[in-house]
Amino acid sequence: MENQRNLILAVLLSVIVFAGWTIVSNRYFPATTEVVKGKAVALPPPPAARPAAVRDRAAVLRETPRVTIATPRLAGSINLKGARIDDLVLTTHRETVAKDSPPVRLLSPGGTEGAYFAQFGWSGDGVTLPGPDTIWTADAAKLVPGKPVTLRWDNQQGQRFEITLAIDDKYMFTVRQSVANAGKGAIAVKPYGLVSRVGVSKDPSSWTMHTGPIGAFNGSADYSVSFKDLDKAGPDGTRFQTTGGWIGFGDKYWQTALVPPQNMPANLGFRGVGSIYQADSAGAALTIAPGKLGVTQQRFFAGAKEVSVLDAYERAGISQFDRAIDWGWFVWFEKPIFYLLDWLFHQVGNFGVAIIVLTCIVRALLFPVAQHQFKSMASMRKVQPKMKALQDRHKGDKATLQQEMMKLYQTEKVNPLAGCLPIFIQMPIFIALYKVLMLSIEMRHQPFIWWIKDLSAPDPLTPINLFGYLAFTPPPMLHLGVLAILLGFTMWLQMKLNPAATDPTQQQIMMFMPWMMMLFFAPLAAGLQLYYVANNLLSLAQQQFLYARTPGLKESMATPVK
Repeated sequence: MENQRNLILAVLLSVIVFAGWTIVSNRYFPATTEVVKGKAVALPPPPAARPAAVRDRAAVLRETPRVTIATPRLAGSINLKGARIDDLVLTTHRETVAKDSPPVRLLSPGGTEGAYFAQFGWSGDGVTLPGPDTIWTADAAKLVPGKPVTLRWDNQQGQRFEITLAIDDKYMFTVRQSVANAGKGAIAVKPYGLVSRVGVSKDPSSWTMHTGPIGAFNGSADYSVSFKDLDKAGPDGTRFQTTGGWIGFGDKYWQTALVPPQNMPANLGFRGVGSIYQADSAGAALTIAPGKLGVTQQRFFAGAKEVSVLDAYERAGISQFDRAIDWGWFVWFEKPIFYLLDWLFHQVGNFGVAIIVLTCIVRALLFPVAQHQFKSMASMRKVQPKMKALQDRHKGDKATLQQEMMKLYQTEKVNPLAGCLPIFIQMPIFIALYKVLMLSIEMRHQPFIWWIKDLSAPDPLTPINLFGYLAFTPPPMLHLGVLAILLGFTMWLQMKLNPAATDPTQQQIMMFMPWMMMLFFAPLAAGLQLYYVANNLLSLAQQQFLYARTPGLKESMATPVK
């Protein structure tokens, strides 16, 4: 039937749009040094080799002097050996929905499981510089919002280095680097910041969601670099010359990013050595005369990809920072839908209920479109016998057939494209809702009812293992939760209430379509499944309403073509 063909077309077009999405940017592959005023100045150091053994995190944290980090959303410490931010947990986000679940750990010291840290320093020749083993002194024992901490180190050759760290009440560090030159001659140094991580993201990158190396360069977000690209690129990696922007690593819900000054040129890049991956930012070289002070400043983000937080930093001047979330092509449409969903959640207090209310709003807005589609389908159905007669009469003359069909459409006042229009209206809505419900951390660990404790995870209750009474976990594609089964059943019911297609091949496709969709959605987030179940139920109600309001509509659609 026509509307079922439209449904298949919508799904196929959506898949094509997802699969075709990519952003291509220029890549730069410079050497590991640059010539600055006649001197070779090194770029940030490449990743170090991975330690032979992974050690206990608590033991590693006790081995070095540290400055405590304490904010409303972050807790951890700064390692005074190497001036590294390498111990950070997100206090408002938990690993699981269990009450005793620990907070999500984002950063961890080198040599531990999931090592992941940020480091700041200088590169250059002809001057003794602090390195990864340098022990810094701090002027305070704790870093809290509004009270910066300054780290100091003197090379005993006339240069004093300082790193002043400040933090806001969310996830952003401000890093001020200064060098005081009390020596006899000028020195040339290049400040840098780097983020190093062991291994790839636990959230695999896909054609609907990018994870891994990510940044914004010259006003455009870039998702083109993957961990595999860095494995192939070698020690020099992939580099970008930019004014403004940022660079880092993104997981599905978490992000680290180095943010250079937005009004100055910067050299940003990714590198990979073995299983160690690095994002780094190199600022402009500083030539510091005797008795002078060289100062630079950059920022470092380490936290959750909360939409309101990212948007606030973007409005504060960090170019494209809101695109740390891979919204895709329809960002202009997806974000308003997210804001509406988030507002509904705060009004009703239950994310699942908010999804249902959002579904009702979307269906109400599309009601006139659906009504027009049903009427157009009925009109096309009425003229099909005449179209069949024309096709038989002008079987060998396509030009004449087209002319006669156009005359028939004009005489019967039928628009053959009217039934396709709703597809192009609904496709961006389909993609937007898919992205919003799959990517937004705001749905993470949000409960709905009874057994659904986390709408961002698949429905946990499945009859495949007798609802948990059998001691085994089905594979993802066979983990048919209650919501996935309801999705397949309501879609099948929609098709049963519609007149059957006249083409036998199409009938077979429609027979399997609900169960194919059920298997497709089974491993996806319960929140996404809930939306489609609610949407199917509203579609059934709307369909019955339109049939009742338009006498003869259902019968005209059911009239067989002879």
